[in-house]
Formats: sequence, C-alpha cells, structure tokens
Amino acid sequence: MFAKLVAVSLLTLASSQLMAAECKTTIDSTDQMTFSTKAIEIDKSCKTFTVELTHSGTSQKSVMGHNWVLSKEADMQPIATDGLTAGIDKNYLKEGDERVIAHTKIIGAGEKDSVTFDVSKLNAAEKYGFFCSFPGHISMMKGTVTLK
Repeated sequence: MFAKLVAVSLLTLASSQLMAAECKTTIDSTDQMTFSTKAIEIDKSCKTFTVELTHSGTSQKSVMGHNWVLSKEADMQPIATDGLTAGIDKNYLKEGDERVIAHTKIIGAGEKDSVTFDVSKLNAAEKYGFFCSFPGHISMMKGTVTLK
C-alpha cells in the first residue's frame, strides 16, 4: 500500500512538472549573423523569463560580437540606430534607454551571457521583438517575442 502511494505521488509530481511552463530559453548566435531561433513564446504563467545567449562562432566580440535585446517591435530599429554611438563597451545601447526591456552584454566566440526579466513588463496586446544591436546586425539577427 505504501509503495503504491509513493508511486502515485511521484507520478503526480512528475506530471505537474511537465505541465509547468518553460520560463527560459537558450539562443545561439553565430559568425554568420544568425540566431538559432526567430521566435520566442513566453507563457503568461511565468513570473520571470530567462534568455541565455551563447556564441558558437570563432570570432572575437570586437569583430562579430552579438547580444540579445528585447523591446517593442516599433522600437527595435530606433534603439539600434541610437546605440551606434554608444560603442561596444556599452553594448551598442544608449545608456538609460527606457525602450530596452532587457538585454545581454555583447559576447564573442565561446562566451555566454544571460538576462532574466519580469514578464509583467510585457502586455499581450503589444508586439515585441528581439535583436542584436551590434552595428548592422539587426537586418539579419531579429525575431519575435509573443506572450501566450
């Protein structure tokens, strides 16, 4: 009887963990100016969401560095344009830019960085996107973020 109770308890625990939302993702960036995904879906049940950015290329960050920046879709290009003068030391992001919801630092070959942000900052009715703010990269390195 006890063994049966333990087995049922373990099955219940396992199934509840399977049904829990995945509140993190890993995205790889490459020397070919690509992200490994073009879309991220965030479950509304997540209180926070974590993005881990990796760089599987061989180039240094000064040559082919990448970061991950989250903003409203309409703000993506203006943020990237305004960040050009900020330089690599500031991750090509204008200091204190309130349009930026979350971002990682610029990384190079073999490096990784992560950012965790409060999901309550997102509104299901709004369109969000992510991009790399390294000069010129936004044209190829971008995607959508959806709250579901």
